[in-house]
Amino acid sequence: MPPIRVVLVEDHDMVAEAMELVFAGIGDIDLAARAGSLADAVRAVELTYPDLVLLDRRLPDGDGLEVIGRLRELAPEPKVLLVTAEVSAGVATRVVEAGGSGVVAKTAGLHQLADAIRRAAAGEMVFDAGLLGEVIDRLSGRGAAAELTAREREILRLFADGATVDEITQRLHLARNTVRNHAQRALAKLGAHSRLEAVAIARRRGLLD
Repeated sequence: MPPIRVVLVEDHDMVAEAMELVFAGIGDIDLAARAGSLADAVRAVELTYPDLVLLDRRLPDGDGLEVIGRLRELAPEPKVLLVTAEVSAGVATRVVEAGGSGVVAKTAGLHQLADAIRRAAAGEMVFDAGLLGEVIDRLSGRGAAAELTAREREILRLFADGATVDEITQRLHLARNTVRNHAQRALAKLGAHSRLEAVAIARRRGLLD
């Protein structure tokens, strides 16, 4: 498998250089570019076509949360992991709503960070399991037993039938980012870490009948 191409968005040089050294020694992660601001992050993604953006939250020109949706709209729709000192259900919920793949605490070890990158690149949602219940509550507005929306069920059925994101966008006449956002909200509601797991859970609960 080719390495996971990552754009690192971090405005502190010492932290960025430490991460760069670590990534250089990991065979399956390739640092495609570094950026120190939101504006530079967008430009770096446009130029390097990464698989994933590792995004610091507090940057000189704004909050990383504000640019997740914009980054996800850029080809090839990279996954986005937010790195923040404030890991809370509120932050995790906003990341999911924006189309991001999860949250990593700034206190995490570099090996944990590398693992989070691999999981997100594989399509998993990455955040502390202890936050899951509250994130579901916030997304659903009705508590952890909330049902999937009709659109979320429809998209999961198509995934269950083997359809790709591109095929679903054509069939439902939706933007790719819209399909991915619906899918990620469904994953969060079901407590799933991948589309395959979400389909399995939804089937067990009879939500795809």
